[in-house]
Amino acid sequence: MDWSSIDTWIVIGGILSAVACALPGNFLVLRKMSMMGDAISHAVLPGLAIAFVLSGSRSGLPMFIGAALVGLLTALFTQWITHFGKVEESASMGVVFTTLFAIGLIGIVRAADHVDLDPRCVLYGAIELVPLDTLLLGNHEIPRVVFVLGLVLLMNIAFTVVFLKELRISAFDPDLATTLGINAKVMHYALMTVVAITTVACFESVGSILVIAMLIVPPATACLLTDRLGIMILLSTCIAIACAVTGHAGAIIAPGWVGYEGMSTNTSGMMAVVSGVFFLIALLLAPRHGIVSKVVTQWQLGVSILREDILGLVYRLEEHGEGQAAIAPDFLWEVMGAGLFSRYLAMWSLVRSGYLMRAEGKYHVTPAGRERARGLVRSHRLWESYLHRHLDLRDDHLHPAAARLEHVTDSEMRRRLAERAEQPKTDPHGRVIPPHED
Repeated sequence: MDWSSIDTWIVIGGILSAVACALPGNFLVLRKMSMMGDAISHAVLPGLAIAFVLSGSRSGLPMFIGAALVGLLTALFTQWITHFGKVEESASMGVVFTTLFAIGLIGIVRAADHVDLDPRCVLYGAIELVPLDTLLLGNHEIPRVVFVLGLVLLMNIAFTVVFLKELRISAFDPDLATTLGINAKVMHYALMTVVAITTVACFESVGSILVIAMLIVPPATACLLTDRLGIMILLSTCIAIACAVTGHAGAIIAPGWVGYEGMSTNTSGMMAVVSGVFFLIALLLAPRHGIVSKVVTQWQLGVSILREDILGLVYRLEEHGEGQAAIAPDFLWEVMGAGLFSRYLAMWSLVRSGYLMRAEGKYHVTPAGRERARGLVRSHRLWESYLHRHLDLRDDHLHPAAARLEHVTDSEMRRRLAERAEQPKTDPHGRVIPPHED
């Protein structure tokens, strides 16, 4: 892969636009307003068209003013339709942004005949052309887009740092923010203005359609990886940088994988693809919220419950036979009915923990296992007594509820249950409740 200074400027432009989008995007994700970013990124087109028609140039200031005004109008119209139209916010956003987007497309197409404007650039971006439009800064020439995006990024950093507390509180609890003297509506519209300005600044690099990928996907990916806002902002920034770098490198390298040697694809599109890949990886492998993690956690919980169910069964068999029981594995498999691997893992874990021992092809409960099982059975029967006494559940409804609650009951809760149930000696079915722990 040949790398030149042009590629470096393209990557810098991509990094600036991606990070500038990711910073306010964090708060859109937290507010559950991801579609608002999409709405503004599309709805600002009328502002662009009007700015081009009135100014007759592609000056950044008219673009910013037009986009900011229409961005605020988008948020205002959405809130107005939601409040007075009695419809969901997502539906009102759909009405507003599709209408304004259509008006903007018509305006841009008509303005393109009179103004130096390429509609495809607005829609799809032209990050590959970033190094061609330069300005003199001191003794150095830098791309104009890099300078503009740098200013927007600094603005977004300052906005995030200065109003971090207000943004955090109003994102999680607007009512609490109002109680603390923070105007949640003002913060809402300030955030919408920042999103609108950022969206316009990124038009030339990632385009109107693709800006939503950088606005939402890096923060959404970070949200899967952490529950702390500060770390989320930092992670979303790192992910945005990685999307820009990997996206441009992929745009150069990927065509060769499918037989198009010496060619490259669209960098903006590849940035969006890479951001989607990062999100998919996080969705699968995030340590707490990932699909794999949840499946493994649920499976581990199932094995843990199965372990305790086995101990409880052995205790009840001993109780019924009034002596130490020797349990054949086939009998346990038939009664428990769990998966083959889960059963073997549960039995192996019980033996390894010293709760069961195997002798002559059968399982015997150890003193430690019997003590553990006694606590489980006591929890079960205390719950049945409590539910029967205080909730007046029918006898045939007691066992399923108690079978779930027994697995989350510790010794302190057993003591409190016994007190609330007035120290019962037997459960509602007449079975003896094991005595409390010494």
